[in-house]
Amino acid sequence: MHATRKLWTWLGVICVLSFAVLGWVGTEIYLTAPPIPKQVVSTNGAVLFSEGQVQLGQEAWLSAGGQQLGSVWGHGSYVAPDWSADWLHREALALRGVWAQQDFGKPYEQLSVGQQGDLNARLKSEMRRNTYDAATGTITLSPERAEAVRQVTQHYTSLFGDDPKLDKLREQYAMNAGTLPNPLDLQALPAFIFWSAWSAATDRPGATDLSYTSNWPHEPLVDNTPTAGAGIWSIASIIVMIGAIAAMILYHSTNKEEGDPTPPKVDPLFDLKPTPSMKATKKYFYVVIGLILAQVAMGVITAHYSVEGHTFFGYPLARILPYTISRTIHTSFAVLWIATAWLATG
Repeated sequence: MHATRKLWTWLGVICVLSFAVLGWVGTEIYLTAPPIPKQVVSTNGAVLFSEGQVQLGQEAWLSAGGQQLGSVWGHGSYVAPDWSADWLHREALALRGVWAQQDFGKPYEQLSVGQQGDLNARLKSEMRRNTYDAATGTITLSPERAEAVRQVTQHYTSLFGDDPKLDKLREQYAMNAGTLPNPLDLQALPAFIFWSAWSAATDRPGATDLSYTSNWPHEPLVDNTPTAGAGIWSIASIIVMIGAIAAMILYHSTNKEEGDPTPPKVDPLFDLKPTPSMKATKKYFYVVIGLILAQVAMGVITAHYSVEGHTFFGYPLARILPYTISRTIHTSFAVLWIATAWLATG
């Protein structure tokens, strides 16, 4: 009885400490979360994104497949790109190109090493500067950066629309033309992707070289590189894990192991007679088998889309079963067959 009470005490202590850490981390995340702007404007008064478009753009992205089609901040699938990283890179290149034409009258690639270095330093400063006004909920951009945002916006509108010039890129991303048929969704989607990229590169208030997402995803053009804190916590977590494993091994090595139980002379399963309730679980296992086979089939199709984005060995399967659907089924059915098997064995 004493041993049981001791185990319950340890369980309670572990639960309290675990939830305390979760609560603390959750509070920190909430307090340092990137703000969602009401609007994004340029210094000359042009409105790039209006109130509510970021949220509507997120809904549009989810309707297009969400994390089954690319990812945001690294969360999702990896045939299509990480959209926040893609936008960040494209905007940085576009802004650098705008400056090159404006200041020197020629493309960035044709500039001297010194001129390129000046623009690169200017780019990092411009992209990391936090111009969010909490009082008005407005992000203000320079006219040059606003032009870069318009260029990237046009790319995303064409990509998620049906511009035939991007058919090859869509095939590489395993996405169909007209992914977002609603014009309002096409207008709002860039607002959400811009916000995710802005949050990834913009310094937190009062911080330097530390974005809202701790400089993730990686983008050397704007100095989005791993922070010292990320390295320290990564190493510390590995050390703690190794220490915990060592402590567990030490604990078990200092305790005398129990002897092996005496095996029965006759296997009790040989004389087992299935009860009606046992027989009733057969239908569950048939369902499990069907779900596993379907999951494997969808996995084969999903994997093949990374080679042929629109076809399955030449057959235009994406017209009736696009990548987002096959991957959704593949990932969801794993949960379903595990849950069904759990019920059957319970």
